[in-house]
Amino acid sequence: MGKDKLRRFRENETFPNVLQPTREELLSGAFALRGAWRAAYFKDQNPITLELGCGKGEYTLALAEKHPDENFIGVDIKGARLWRGAKTALENHTTNAHFLRIPIELLDRAFGHAEVDAIWMSFPDPHIKYRRSKRRLTHPDFLRRYQKILRPEGVIHLKTDSEFLYGYTLGILQAQGHAISYASHDLYRTASDLGVVTSIQTFYERMYLSADKPIRYLAFKLRL
Repeated sequence: MGKDKLRRFRENETFPNVLQPTREELLSGAFALRGAWRAAYFKDQNPITLELGCGKGEYTLALAEKHPDENFIGVDIKGARLWRGAKTALENHTTNAHFLRIPIELLDRAFGHAEVDAIWMSFPDPHIKYRRSKRRLTHPDFLRRYQKILRPEGVIHLKTDSEFLYGYTLGILQAQGHAISYASHDLYRTASDLGVVTSIQTFYERMYLSADKPIRYLAFKLRL
């Protein structure tokens, strides 16, 4: 492991906006914030939005800046990437952007029933090979985890450049009877202004757009 990566891991441990519960804490039920994020951590009653697989936290930070009266948590297991978002938030004094380093498959061990108001998935790995299908963030196993933590009427947003993941997710949602609020196979050609959906663009999204690659978008609510 490179020295720079080790340095970032050490810095993550000192950042007040980064939480890194152990797998044992989550599985044993010892993670104290589960069900108590508003009261014990944020100390307010503002809505909580998660970005799953947040990487360097571009979307988390942009959402937080546009909505200062809401709380945003970027979730990722890769600490060296997450470090960038956390450090930028501290440098910019963005106090409503925080980061949680956990495996996403343990998400329902970190949040309590109906504790989350919305979920974003910005360009997740589509895991096209069948043997990796259970790693897709819209696989039914993950949807069941989201059902446990989302409030009624909570919205899940998916932006992707992957035609495969877009079609796969549409099929899963329709088969399971979930409510699709918005669907576009070419977002910037079919919608003029969807607020943060179109106004926030990550580095990779801008790269895809410059290559004239369609961006797909889904907004949906899970049947609880």
